[in-house]
Order: sequence, then C-alpha cells, then structure tokens
Amino acid sequence: MSLTLRLPREGGRLTDYAPRGAAPAWARPSDPLRSRVAFAAAHVVKDPLGPDGGPESIDWEATLAFRRHLWSYGLGVAEAMDTAQRGMGLDHESTTVLIARACAEARATGGAIVCGIATDQLPEGSEAPLADIVGAYEAQAEHVEASGGKAVIMASRHLARSARGPEDYAFVYDRVLSQLSEPAIIHWLGEMFDPALAGYWGASDVRGAMDVCLDVITRNASKVDGIKLSLLDAGHEVALRARLPAGVRMYTGDDFNYPALIKGEGDVHSDALLGIFDAIAPAASAALQALDAGDVARFDAILAPTVPLSRHIFIRPTYHYKTGIVFLAYLNGFQDHFRMVAGLESARSITHLGELFVLADEAGMLLDPELAVERMRLVLRLAGLGA
Repeated sequence: MSLTLRLPREGGRLTDYAPRGAAPAWARPSDPLRSRVAFAAAHVVKDPLGPDGGPESIDWEATLAFRRHLWSYGLGVAEAMDTAQRGMGLDHESTTVLIARACAEARATGGAIVCGIATDQLPEGSEAPLADIVGAYEAQAEHVEASGGKAVIMASRHLARSARGPEDYAFVYDRVLSQLSEPAIIHWLGEMFDPALAGYWGASDVRGAMDVCLDVITRNASKVDGIKLSLLDAGHEVALRARLPAGVRMYTGDDFNYPALIKGEGDVHSDALLGIFDAIAPAASAALQALDAGDVARFDAILAPTVPLSRHIFIRPTYHYKTGIVFLAYLNGFQDHFRMVAGLESARSITHLGELFVLADEAGMLLDPELAVERMRLVLRLAGLGA
C-alpha cells in the first residue's frame, strides 16, 4: 500500500505527503516516574451505535482500555475533566458512571487517578444560590471519594454566573475544601477553554484573580494538594507558582508551554495535568523518564517536536481541542471510528485535520503509520477529497 496522501494543508492547498517511517519505540517505564507528578486528562470514546446522551452513549471498554494505555506509561489519569467533554456533551449521569468505572479500573491496575467535581447537575445556564452550588460540589466530591478517587475542583459555570464578588468564591471554596477527606487539586480554567468562565474569582484582571485564588489556597493549604492552571500563559503560571504556600504543587495546564514549565529552573518546576498528554502519552512518559535519569537534553529533544502539534490542537477556538485529541486516538487505533459525544468530530475543518496528521508524524506520534494512512484516507474520502 502506498503511504502517500494528498493532504489539505493551511492556505487551502493540497500537498502530497507520506509519513517519515516508523514512530520511535517509546519505552514504558519499569519503575514509577519520580521527578514529576504527571496526569493525563483523558477523553471518552463514543459508542457509534449508542444514543446521543446518557451512559449508553459511551463505549466503556474502549474508554477504559485507553486509561489502561495511559497507566502503562506511568502517567496518572485525570478523569471527567474538560478533555472528557465535561460541559460539552458529557452529561452528569454519564460523568457519574465514568468516575465509578474509571476508579474501579484504577484500583484493579494500580494506576493513579484524580477526578473532576463540578456543579453540572444543576440546571444549565442558570444562576443558583451559593448554598446549592456548595451542595452540588459536595455531592460530587462524596461520589468521587466513595469511588476511591481524589477530587479536582473544577471551575463552576454556575458560580461564575451567580457570584457577586470575590467573597462568594471564597465562601464556596472554603466550604467545599473543608468537607474533603483528602487534599484536592483546584482547577483554574481560563475563558479560552470555556467563555462562560470569564471573570472567574470575581476579578476583572488576572492579577486580581490570582490574589483571590491565592487567598483561598493559603487559608486552606492543608486541604490543597495543588492548583492546575490553564491560562496558556507561562508568565502567569510562573508568577502564581512563586507565590504558592510551601507544599502546594503547581500542575501546569499550559498546553502551549509545558516543556519549559515542567523542566523549570533549579528546584522550582511545575508538575503536570495536561490534555495534550492524552495524545502524546508515550513521548511524555519517555521525556519524564529522561528527566528522572538527569538527561535534560533528551527531555528537551523528545518534547520539542510535540509543541507544534499541541499548539495546533489547542488553536482557537481552544475549547474545540477535544476534536484533535480524539482524531489522533482514532489514527493510532485506540478507537475504531472518528465519532464523538455531541457530534464534535465536526468541530474542526478537514484542513485542520490534515495539518494535524503532518505535525503528529513530525512529533513521532503516528504509532502505526500504515494504519494512520489507511484511516486518514477514509476521512479524506468522506470530505470529498481523493486520497
């Protein structure tokens, strides 16, 4: 079979392209990763024959098999986060089942897992009393902890809509953190990921929001494992990281600048909780193994080619990055189809997907080039392009 494709590229041109050859033989770690804590925010696999919503819409075996793939590379799983289409198609009932099943799988395999808690059981698009917001968070936290997971407190659209100022954020987070059995990760998700979260923390600028967030963390430091910052701005992350109380981790959620932030300077660095690690798990693991061995040059060499891929996947509108994540999982054989919850496979253009194919190849992320070409041909034909 010829591996040459006629790919749509940026600028509307069609270009002949063939993958460069077999991907690197990414080695799985023989021991736990040591130098950094690293979680991959994992996507869900749609059942192509399932309904549009509810637990029956998910292909559970493929979804859980993908989590086993992530654990096999030494990464933890961040479950039921925005990468799993939380707030963009994955409903509350499905989320509840996902958390229970993934935590059971984590126990069976010995994998690390943290799980998002939010307020998405409340009516969508509505304001809500602060007590109801607290109650929604607490109910989800109880489910996560009963399932054996640790909580990631996701940003709440209901809180963003209902809060009248920083004091309302402080009230909600203080109450929720005080009820947890184990320290949680706070997730500050920027409005590029979810426009409904504009003005989060009750401040009109990042510096003011940072002050409010830090007050919450400092007051509840014993209940906070860390903060995942997803603002796609390395300067903001470095500034907040420098102000965190001792013992509170910075988990980078910066899918643009993660190599430098994870590497850090001296003893100061970020850990990782990243959506892009879903797509590049073998390379991410290899880079962290190199860091464990003190080989910073190899760490840099492995991750550098993944950055253009990640920046393309997370290009504006950033919240459609899930389409690229799932497309790459399809190309690499982790699912048999390119279908998504809520039909979000249509959220990116065929040109975007063609460019993604090239960047994935350059990053060593086409794990089986022949399979990837075969599947790319099907997508091109569906788009009306000869392949």
